[in-house]
Amino acid sequence: MTKKEETPKASGAMVRLAAVADLHCTKTSAGQVQTLLARIAEVADILLLGGDLTDFGLPEEAHILAHELNALKVPIVGVLGNHDYESGKQDEIVRILADAGVRILDGDACEIKGIGFAGVKGFAGGYGRATLGAWGEEIIKRFVQEALNETLKLESALARLRMAHRIALLHYSPIKATVEGEPPEIMPFMGCGRLSEPLHRYGVTAVFHGHAHRGTPEGKTSEGVPVYNVALPLLRRHWPDRPPCRILEVAVDAKAAEAEKPSG
Repeated sequence: MTKKEETPKASGAMVRLAAVADLHCTKTSAGQVQTLLARIAEVADILLLGGDLTDFGLPEEAHILAHELNALKVPIVGVLGNHDYESGKQDEIVRILADAGVRILDGDACEIKGIGFAGVKGFAGGYGRATLGAWGEEIIKRFVQEALNETLKLESALARLRMAHRIALLHYSPIKATVEGEPPEIMPFMGCGRLSEPLHRYGVTAVFHGHAHRGTPEGKTSEGVPVYNVALPLLRRHWPDRPPCRILEVAVDAKAAEAEKPSG
């Protein structure tokens, strides 16, 4: 990159978002994740991590990931995935990653370089007319309520953001299109269409999610919001010769591009 390219014009600047999910860091991942993420950091101004950061949700795995992330010099925003909840240590995982400078969002919002980020894990439940309804056994009602709770958390986070560009970061998909390719039997467990409702209400610029390793790289909501599946196995399969991430360039005010502050 030339010196001229490094200095944005006074009127505006391009901020490069790099998103990846499903790192599945294990106890033996030391050195491997750092190499992977270093390639991504070379092409990014902000790194987004879409859940399943650990493999079994163990603090030992989170410590390894935190050490690998410490070497990166870009802001990092993430959400947890279902694997990060496996051992019931999710709060400890959040603390470990926060100590490494990672902002884990769970119904929270933040602003970095003039761009707003809202994040939740999301949940399952299906899409369209096949979306599971809260009827029958109490266990079904609780399952549906979890999807509703995650949707309300996403809406609350987006409501705090006032900037022109809002990015939603999830683990589960809000649309069926980006989980196409998964076995039909498990597609309802890849996400829930309820999550798309706040995306339309608050004019989201783009959505990133993971979870669907065999899904489709991109799709759109019913109202045209771009949705990107950034599961690492999917990215590696589709673009083996590129850094394993999805890049999105967002135009912001040059002064805003220098800013980094929490929101809400």
